[in-house]
Amino acid sequence: MPDYLSLLPHLNACLNGTSAVLLISGYTFIRRGQVRAHRTCQVSAFVTSTVFLASYLTYHYYHGATRFPGQGMARPLYFTILISHTILAIAVVPLILVTLYRATRGDFERHRKIARWTLPIWLYVSITGVVVYLFLYQIYPAP
Repeated sequence: MPDYLSLLPHLNACLNGTSAVLLISGYTFIRRGQVRAHRTCQVSAFVTSTVFLASYLTYHYYHGATRFPGQGMARPLYFTILISHTILAIAVVPLILVTLYRATRGDFERHRKIARWTLPIWLYVSITGVVVYLFLYQIYPAP
């Protein structure tokens, strides 16, 4: 495995955190009626999440799975977060695509209806991505 690949988990956590900040900022902007700033944040969150996915897949292609070494109560907590994160990460992809598609088509009524589901799921996935990283690489790093 090339040396630079060991940096990808840290990059991935930064990308997930950045995505979460952009999503919250975009939501704040649209609540204030600042449509252009909202659009910029949401598109930036999409690009950031896309770069994350490419980086994540690259890392795991070369590295494989990372085992969680924690014990006790940390173990079921970690796996609960990981399982919910993984399921929702898969489910949110089509939601994001439909939400963005409706916005680009100017179908804002239907965009808002699906965005009410997409935003909290996408935000949860972004935040729990950082939590999974913290568990694996900061709190319980492999020996």
